[in-house]
Amino acid sequence: MNMPGEAQVQFLDADFRVVKPGNFVRCAVTGTTIPIDELRYWSVERQEAYASPDAALQRLKALGII
Repeated sequence: MNMPGEAQVQFLDADFRVVKPGNFVRCAVTGTTIPIDELRYWSVERQEAYASPDAALQRLKALGII
């Protein structure tokens, strides 16, 4: 059963661990909510979730990584 509200998540390589139950996280770039069961993109280094590959790319460009 999903808990309502925002989850706290620890992002790991190829997986994540829910620290505080919730049914969504927020995209670090767009601020949109991402249902936990749809979470596919994140940064282990920055501990950020992304709503899409485009959002992740946008973050990398903003940081001057690419």
